Amino acid sequence: MSAEPTPAIEATGRETAADGPVDATGSSPAGPAPRPLTDADASALLAAGRFGTLAAVRSTGHPHLSTVLYDWDPAERTVRVSTTAERLKARQLRRDPHASLHVQGPDVWSFAVAEGLAEVSEPTAVPGDTVGRELLAMTPGFPDPADEAAFLAQAVTDRRVVVRLRVSRLYGTALDITG
Repeated sequence: MSAEPTPAIEATGRETAADGPVDATGSSPAGPAPRPLTDADASALLAAGRFGTLAAVRSTGHPHLSTVLYDWDPAERTVRVSTTAERLKARQLRRDPHASLHVQGPDVWSFAVAEGLAEVSEPTAVPGDTVGRELLAMTPGFPDPADEAAFLAQAVTDRRVVVRLRVSRLYGTALDITG
């Protein structure tokens, strides 16, 4: 039993498995196709967000995904994530530094991915040391200096580290839907 061609296929003779039928104008009845983000657009999407999904590599080769609060530095092309020295993501990234950060855009069809090699700092050891100051720079400001001091002391107690993802590739897509 063979299926009859749809009018869209008859009109154009084209159909793609990924996008479905295409009409005579080259449009899909499902709407516009996603467009690739430029490097600047992907960077702007990273800058607009604070939460993403960090992918590290398990010893089995499978991905390990974790939701993280991140800080994007476009000038250095570095994503910074605070975690503790004993967390699985820190251990995995020390073993294999390949990592990606996926950030969703303003709708479910838009996203950016930052890929690169990660380095994990030593734990902050003294309140206000270099790692502690880097952690502090990743957080919103503290109006009360006592809160800042408490944050730095707690970071030492927690054995906080900074994961620095040095981004070698940015990519993503956006779906431009109007009206």
